[in-house]
Amino acid sequence: IAHGLTSSALFCLANINYERTSTRTLILTRGWQLTMLLTTTWWLTANLMNMALPPTTNLLGELMIISALFNWNKTTIMITGLTTLLTATYTLHMFIMTQLGKPQTKNAMPPTHTREHLLMTLHLVPLMMLILSPNLLI
Repeated sequence: IAHGLTSSALFCLANINYERTSTRTLILTRGWQLTMLLTTTWWLTANLMNMALPPTTNLLGELMIISALFNWNKTTIMITGLTTLLTATYTLHMFIMTQLGKPQTKNAMPPTHTREHLLMTLHLVPLMMLILSPNLLI
């Protein structure tokens, strides 16, 4: 459940970027922290949850998967650890490349819409609520 909501939120944010820039190249949205602060906050929250930062339910899910794989075969721990590290590294790189730095375009961005914030709220608030009661997933 946590992975589904998190990945859906990230795809939703990528679509918001596409609607504003008319390109799928995420690097063209560089510098949005200066112009679209709330959207940057949504990006940060979704990326931190994707990296399985404690106390998110994604961490609980990853720990359960890692322990099951370790009990199944001891050699899988290196592969699982490497993929977990690569995922966290790529997620952090994606956030830095899309949100921080100098803006790539001189075009003025239209203001954010209530629809975009409602969509992100409906993705991320259930994840935050699951932090308070993770036994719903177990």
